Amino acid sequence: MLFSNMKHFSLSLFFLLFGGLQIAIAQTKPAPTDLFATEKVQDINVSFKQANWSYYLDSLRFNGDGLLPAVVELNGQKYENAGVRFRGFKSFAPGTPRNPLHIVLDMKDKVQTYQGYHVLKLSNTLRDPSLLREVLGYEIARSYMPAPKANYAKVTVNGKYYGLMANVESVNEEQFLSRYFASSDNAFFKANQDAGPSPAGCKNNLFGSLEYDKLVSCYENNFEKISEHGTKELMELARILNEDPDKIETVLNVDVTLWMLAFNNIIVNLSSYSGQHSVNYYLYQDDDGRFYPILWDLNLSFGSFKNIGTGSDLKLKALQELNPLLHIDNTTKPLISKLLEDPNYKKIYLSHLRTIMQDWFVSGKFEKRAKELQAGIRKEVVADPNKYYTIADFDASLAKTVGKKSKIPGLLELMTRRTAFLKTHPELSVFPPDVLEVQVEGRKPLSNQKVEQFHITAKVDKYPRRVELFYRLDGKGPFSQVTMLDNGKYDDGTANNNVFGVTIVPQNGEQSIEYYILAENPGLVSYSPANYMWEKHKSTLEALNK
Repeated sequence: MLFSNMKHFSLSLFFLLFGGLQIAIAQTKPAPTDLFATEKVQDINVSFKQANWSYYLDSLRFNGDGLLPAVVELNGQKYENAGVRFRGFKSFAPGTPRNPLHIVLDMKDKVQTYQGYHVLKLSNTLRDPSLLREVLGYEIARSYMPAPKANYAKVTVNGKYYGLMANVESVNEEQFLSRYFASSDNAFFKANQDAGPSPAGCKNNLFGSLEYDKLVSCYENNFEKISEHGTKELMELARILNEDPDKIETVLNVDVTLWMLAFNNIIVNLSSYSGQHSVNYYLYQDDDGRFYPILWDLNLSFGSFKNIGTGSDLKLKALQELNPLLHIDNTTKPLISKLLEDPNYKKIYLSHLRTIMQDWFVSGKFEKRAKELQAGIRKEVVADPNKYYTIADFDASLAKTVGKKSKIPGLLELMTRRTAFLKTHPELSVFPPDVLEVQVEGRKPLSNQKVEQFHITAKVDKYPRRVELFYRLDGKGPFSQVTMLDNGKYDDGTANNNVFGVTIVPQNGEQSIEYYILAENPGLVSYSPANYMWEKHKSTLEALNK
């Protein structure tokens, strides 16, 4: 009996210790590598049964959207029955050793994801000896608007190094849409690069220009429909933009659109809405019924694609001195010409352009970040057997033009002189107003009277002529707009002292406010917070009454 009890005790102790060991191992097991962390190159191994897999992928590329089954190992995590196909428009060419890849992790097993992601979009960085245009371009864009994440991935196929590729987040993924829009099933379109001949009754060669056509078939030709619905809403967007632009705020997030246009212009991203064709962007409709443009495919940004739609390709000097108001009178680009004919939108656009210029190029942040990213991938670039450019080209790609035929501008070669040009441009050389000392009035010392309203003031210098508050209460709904006044009646001191005020009165028991301020002078506008796209001023009645 004693032996039996000792036996049970020993077994219990063993399972207790072994179980604890398992728990400890589980707790110390490293988390999966962040799929879009830029400090680490992702590791992707693809295994096909077919030795001539490239031939099969070429065939599938020309015959629809079929996938070739494969086993994919992503950062050590294996995915059986994944699917692979070649992707890309200009970047795809049959028979080449380094085509861009589209990998579906959950081709058969729908729970087979990596950190919630179902799809990998791998770019072959064609016509980019720096390997920076997509990764750094999207990093800049994300500071101001919805844009995908991107980093680098070392890809091997059947045991052989296929290439160091740009790993770009798919904007079709629920991860992306929910992050920016808190929804993923609204109207969703992509400007069609591969549109066929225009249907009868439609304008020619529109791509995604959003010129107005009255036939559904015109939009079905010019846009790839990702959602199952929304064509009617897309047509209404085009109609209002072209025929009733005073109502454009009801169907389009104009501010995000102006950020996209400013971004395209300053970095000379002409394989976009702002170039020869109106392509490489998506439109997603939020829950309030407004479409947002979403950038896509920055592989040819920073002057790698050089045509604006008139004449031949631009030379380096013309790229460096690209007009910040390019297409302002071009009726075939209504997102530019129709929006910028409004003086207020024009000022906001120019202010956005100036903000990007100051944040990234005047400050030196762009050069520093470019060198950091290149240093982190240089080893893999050296080892890549299928790279399009030599390591000498990679090393020179910041300072000088690479290639005798394509002549890809060096990133610093382009942007240093472009920044100098823009800094002295008459539309951008003025200074925007300064928004200072933003405050919400709290309960006065020793007062028994509770604060039940939000009295907001801000000091604004450099000749402000208009100050607007954008706000919402309890974090619900779109932002409302109200003018702040310098008249001495809104706790702003004496009149005309450059302190502007406004009072927001909650109507339904709301307890909090989030807001940002726009200030305009004769030249430009500015915002507080400066990064108002992602950060807002906030206050609560509880805090004000302490």
